[in-house]
Amino acid sequence: MNEFESVLTKQKSDVLPVWIMRQAGRILPEYMELRKKYSFKQLMETPELAAKVTLMPIEKLGVDAAILFSDILVVPQALGLDLHFTDQGPVFENPLIKFSEPEKVIVPQPEKLDFVYKTIEIFKQKTENKIPLIGFCGGPLTVLLYMLEGLGTKSDFKNAEKFIFSQKKTVEKIVSKIEVLTLQYVENQLISGVDCFRLFESNCGNVPFYLYKEIFLPVVEKICNLVRKYNKKFIFFPKGIGLGLTEISPNLCDYLALDWQTDIYSVRRILNSEIGIEGNFDPRILLLPQNEIRKNLEYYRLFAKQNDNWIFNLGHGVLPQTPWENVKFLVDEVKMLKK
Repeated sequence: MNEFESVLTKQKSDVLPVWIMRQAGRILPEYMELRKKYSFKQLMETPELAAKVTLMPIEKLGVDAAILFSDILVVPQALGLDLHFTDQGPVFENPLIKFSEPEKVIVPQPEKLDFVYKTIEIFKQKTENKIPLIGFCGGPLTVLLYMLEGLGTKSDFKNAEKFIFSQKKTVEKIVSKIEVLTLQYVENQLISGVDCFRLFESNCGNVPFYLYKEIFLPVVEKICNLVRKYNKKFIFFPKGIGLGLTEISPNLCDYLALDWQTDIYSVRRILNSEIGIEGNFDPRILLLPQNEIRKNLEYYRLFAKQNDNWIFNLGHGVLPQTPWENVKFLVDEVKMLKK
């Protein structure tokens, strides 16, 4: 059992565990070499290649856990939306907002997710089940926003947001269909061998928390219950949730992943003590010289020593222009925080 597994299961570790959001790809030279030969979609949907990319950060950066190399939008694709990965990001040819009865456009094709399970199996075989593997999927709101808007631009969901406020009944019907396939997807990842599960609700802050609580949070609880059914731990990343985190209870997650906008010391004071914390480090700091990275990391030293249920991570994905050497430097420095 390594540091990640120890802390995840609430056992004390003398070394702070660390992994990095979007560590598989983006910054690694070995990954960029593969991208010269294969598109992102080809890498993701070819299990042997996807397993290889999943392993790269373990070998190159020395992180304590791997995360499945995939994408949150494989679920919309398996719900019948025509997905294309372009240089400007993912784009749907048939966004739901174009249809008068969008819930009827959704045609589940769960077999389109089979390559993910094969990737997990290959990874576990290659590593002889010795490296923790994190499974994941997109949260219900985040997936819904992409399905409605159809754009690759992550920051612009104006039409989708308007739709959510004005077409609540239809939204609930669509979310119900997302829920069914998502639960099947989560369960199959668990059966295939992932060691814990992380839900990326990257757009949690796009709607008021009262609305998120009413429509989307029940889906999160069902996912959490399913993960626990397999005796695995559930990590919830509700980016932008703000003070809504005061309503996050242990029935919703084992670990709460924090964005970088939220002060970790304040969160620890108000969050239920049974819930562990992951993340919070600002990914932009990794663009600075290494001595500045070390200075910024010092803010967390006391927190690391006082909290045995913290997993170090970024508060969002590592930026594409980040030097991989800086990430390696961060990982090494994190492992010294408790010393």
